[in-house]
Amino acid sequence: MPLKSKNTTNRIKSMVKHSRLLALDVMRGITIAGMILVNNPGNWGYVYAPLKHAFWNGLTPTDLVFPFFMFIMGVSMFFSLEKYDSGLNRALLGKILKRTVIIFFIGVLLTWFAQLCYSVFDMNSPKALLYRIQDGALSFNNLRLLGVMQRLAISYCISSLLFVLIKPRYFLFVAFLIIGVYYLILRLGSGFYLSDDNIIIIIDKLLLGSNHMYTERLPDGSSISFDPEGLLSTIPCLSQVMFGMFVGRYIRMEKENINRISSIFIFGTIILFIGFLLSYEIPINKKIWSPTYVLVTCGYASLLLGLLIWLIDMKQIKRWSVFFESFGINPLFMYVLGTIFSILFDALPLPVSTGYASMRNLIYGFFLTWGMTPYLASFLYAVLFITFNWIFGYGLYKRRIYIKI
Repeated sequence: MPLKSKNTTNRIKSMVKHSRLLALDVMRGITIAGMILVNNPGNWGYVYAPLKHAFWNGLTPTDLVFPFFMFIMGVSMFFSLEKYDSGLNRALLGKILKRTVIIFFIGVLLTWFAQLCYSVFDMNSPKALLYRIQDGALSFNNLRLLGVMQRLAISYCISSLLFVLIKPRYFLFVAFLIIGVYYLILRLGSGFYLSDDNIIIIIDKLLLGSNHMYTERLPDGSSISFDPEGLLSTIPCLSQVMFGMFVGRYIRMEKENINRISSIFIFGTIILFIGFLLSYEIPINKKIWSPTYVLVTCGYASLLLGLLIWLIDMKQIKRWSVFFESFGINPLFMYVLGTIFSILFDALPLPVSTGYASMRNLIYGFFLTWGMTPYLASFLYAVLFITFNWIFGYGLYKRRIYIKI
């Protein structure tokens, strides 16, 4: 492969050092767009297999989206926190805790907003509007306390503290130590089985209460209180972020882009191989965020990041990436906006000849009337929905407006 000129190489190195690394924005955008896509089918009963999560053990393309975001969050955190090489101080601790509380509170607020909307706009409910408002706004007995944003908040907080308290050369050791300890917890606490004896369920019930947890539907029609973003299963997410920090350190350390990418590819290939090798003993499982799940997803994420840096920041082939960059420059804001739109599209009742229907059902039904299969109609709704969200993201992108959460 021919090498670039010295001037071109210096330009790229300067860009990486002094401005946003475009590949990071694009990869963040891919993950946020992916999360919005898989969370918003036209009909949950008709979803293509690659757009579903594995029910228990196993891995689908959809299972890669959230861990990819956490990994890239770790890469970005290294860039933002490396200037705090003097250790933890009151100002930095206040900054970390403030952002943690904000992100966590937004997550809880989104869950509450969904509960409010589904209660208030339930036109089939026999209760009067005032009582529906009271049930939605004031009833916290069954409010789920954890979720995607809450997991991000907890992982950000603890990982940031680890970053400033340990030396960067120990990142990899600490990441493997965390998933090693977590494996022992799972093995000793029946953590690989979906039952009430699972240590994850036991801890979450003890600390949160069943009413504040996600209800998992089992194949036989029964249900169990199990939160896929629970407290105990957030422990290995710290490793996910720290592996990202380790890769971020590589990006900073390597002087040449070709060496930088080679290091990322080698690292990703090694942990991907280790993850699949260990999967014969330790199942790959997203819902418990198993150690092999961490290794495999971090391996894939490293390979994708290396590919994007080579393609976008070295080869300058980036015209295709504008769509994802529009999501990536404001990732958390776009996720929150997409969640709000999703709730409104699903909850707001629109009058039709037969009564009321949601925007989601109307659009999905419109696609069906064109002779499409239920699966294709459901998928096209998701594509249309993500395009609708992109319009807002692109507006911010064009104006270079960055909304930090």
